[in-house]
Amino acid sequence: MASKKREIQLQAAINNQSLWEEMLQNKGLTVIDVYQAWCGPCKAMQTLFRKLKNELNEDEILHFAVAEADSVVTLQPFRDKCEPVFLFCVNGKIVAKIKGANAPLVSQKIITLINEERKIAAGEMVRPQYHEIVFADSDSEDAGEASYESVDQLYSIAIIKPNAVIARKVQEIKEKIIDAEFVIEAEDKKLLTEEQVRYFYSRRADQPDFEDFVSFMTSGLSYILVVSQGKEKQPSWDESESNSETESKEPWDDHQETAKSSGMKQKRESFQEYLERQQISQFCDVEENISNTKFIDVFIPHFKKIKGIKLEKILALLRPALFNERKEDVLNIIQDEGFKILMQRQIVLSEEEAKTLCMEYENKDYFGNLIENMTSGPSLALVLVRENGLGHWKQLIGPSTVEEAKEYLPDRVGLKSGEEKPSFK
Repeated sequence: MASKKREIQLQAAINNQSLWEEMLQNKGLTVIDVYQAWCGPCKAMQTLFRKLKNELNEDEILHFAVAEADSVVTLQPFRDKCEPVFLFCVNGKIVAKIKGANAPLVSQKIITLINEERKIAAGEMVRPQYHEIVFADSDSEDAGEASYESVDQLYSIAIIKPNAVIARKVQEIKEKIIDAEFVIEAEDKKLLTEEQVRYFYSRRADQPDFEDFVSFMTSGLSYILVVSQGKEKQPSWDESESNSETESKEPWDDHQETAKSSGMKQKRESFQEYLERQQISQFCDVEENISNTKFIDVFIPHFKKIKGIKLEKILALLRPALFNERKEDVLNIIQDEGFKILMQRQIVLSEEEAKTLCMEYENKDYFGNLIENMTSGPSLALVLVRENGLGHWKQLIGPSTVEEAKEYLPDRVGLKSGEEKPSFK
């Protein structure tokens, strides 16, 4: 009986429109478990809610409720749905929605919103202009810019610290991230403002050395990465292909475990766990399971717009002569053309690898000289990404035959005086 009483005290019951309207008068944050009469509230989340209620100790601004979709007119779009839905109401406005009993994600959103309420009350920040979510009949439509994406679309933000940037650790960290099949969705190198540091590290604000840490984080350039788990396989450096512009279908590394059942996603370690295992977590700090792009926009403006652009990834190779003589010039041109260099690695091709890679030229008179050139020293392999990446790369390197190149594009970067073939693919 005592247990039942505790549950009632933890979550207010909303079973009619009048009680719903009354709930909207709550001050601060109200987390609402929308349920169906035939299955009841999500009991799996009640332990989490009770824990947060006790730890945050904010009875005035943190409230929990259960709302029966069948009995509340406003919740009509959620009727006859078997998936749990959690709504986040701030001062009478529904500002966020999460589908599914994803405890880490729900927990993070509660903590983030409560921290915002604390800062607003202390005069440390202005209340955000939330866009209220409009409920729709469609399962897939979450109107409003503040709506939360499905739990499949989660991101992590990694901030590579100024001392690691100075120590030239950025490329090493990015390579390890890509090797593990995580995807770098966006990146930026910038001097963080004090407001950005306090926002990202709000959970450390009560530590005695926090002000010194803020000074350190604003003392030099940091590197911001937005990372996702990734569904596509990355190119393999060990696999030679006849067309170096296509992506490999093989994984870079075997870090994913076999799913325990066909209906489940492959289980893998978290981004934070991977960084710790690779002993690089000391160089960067991570915020995981982010689905609100407003949070990401603080560090990577217009992230949602960037995600809407279709990016293509390609594998390119700078041959030895060009790599040795004009590497920096070529890399600058590539970046000026809008490509991002996700990864670069110096490699030395064997004769067999070179023949496989240059198979399209095997009937040309210069094929022997080409293979000799390709194996004469180190080449530079690049993973590049850009909107319409493959098409733009072909346009950048120009015609595929020497005759066309000499006639139409004599000054193209890939051709040098006296060369019989392009210097990169």
